[in-house]
Amino acid sequence: MPRQTLDREIHHLQDEVLLLGSMVEQAMLNAIDALKRRDLEASRRVYDDDDLINEKRYAIENRVLILFATQQPIAHDLRLLAAILEVITELERMGDYAKGIAKISRLIGQDDIPIPSREISRMGDLAVSMLHRALSAFIAEDVDMAYHIPKEDDQVDDLYNQIYHKIVANMIANPDSIDQTNYILWVVHNIERTADRVTNICERTIFIATGELLEIDVSDDEWTEGDEV
Repeated sequence: MPRQTLDREIHHLQDEVLLLGSMVEQAMLNAIDALKRRDLEASRRVYDDDDLINEKRYAIENRVLILFATQQPIAHDLRLLAAILEVITELERMGDYAKGIAKISRLIGQDDIPIPSREISRMGDLAVSMLHRALSAFIAEDVDMAYHIPKEDDQVDDLYNQIYHKIVANMIANPDSIDQTNYILWVVHNIERTADRVTNICERTIFIATGELLEIDVSDDEWTEGDEV
């Protein structure tokens, strides 16, 4: 395959990754919105549309594997294609988190349990913003941005802790609703895990650009160096 053709294939794959990311971002926002509004039909759509996310992920994976088999890429191209496989796996799992929130919405139904909607929405907005910018950094191979985005996870964790304390207080005040209230903990857990997975995408961006596998440890504000490729 001529260099121009390979470049075109890679650019197409990058566009598909961004499209998959957009699908996941919208799924997360829609799932949270449906939960807030107790909209069971909207939750059902998010749940069902997860199949589209899975199909897109597998289509991208198949295209990458064909390039591996036919082009035997090396150096930067190899790192990029390998990283795309990792990133689409992360995105598919984030889609599962949105699907999980939609499932919880349907389990809660119209039950009269308090939902800290403002904090959950803020958590979701932060996680989706991190994801959107992480994918932009991935495509641009922007190492500086990839390093800084995971630091924002502290804001997500702070909101998680606020919501957790509210939910526990509600459980103590209303022990009969513990099972239903516990569902909300799973909602915020799914959002928190989405933000965590953004860090994995940022690590792959650094890998593409530098050839180094680095674990971004935001607690120490440092990179932990792994194997050099």
